[in-house]
Amino acid sequence: MERLRIDKWLWAARFYKTRTLAADEIGKHRVQVNAEVAKASREVKVGDLVTLRQGPVQRTVVVRGLSGMRGPAPVAQQLYEETPESVAAQAAAREQRRLGSEPALAIEQGRPTKRERRKLDEASHGWGKRWSASVDDDNT
Repeated sequence: MERLRIDKWLWAARFYKTRTLAADEIGKHRVQVNAEVAKASREVKVGDLVTLRQGPVQRTVVVRGLSGMRGPAPVAQQLYEETPESVAAQAAAREQRRLGSEPALAIEQGRPTKRERRKLDEASHGWGKRWSASVDDDNT
């Protein structure tokens, strides 16, 4: 076997769980072969450079073998070799995510809690003692 469809190779190399998912990602232009946007019917051969995006991660691999069937993970890992630049980029992204702060901690606004509402009422010069926002005269 000298050549194999890219969707079938991506499935056999375990980048995607099904061939349909691989074909969908190819259709969304998230897979490139030798720096060209690929179609699902594009054939790859040993030595081709495949760039694919899986979520926020972009991977670049060199095709080292072809297989028409999906096998165990250790066998699938022998079908490709990840480039050193891709490995370094993944490590940097992983470290960036690890050092990043929790997004919920950045929220400073939103609805006040009951305790915060009481403090706001006390600080707003007597609004907490009134029953309505209308102007009242104390001469009654």
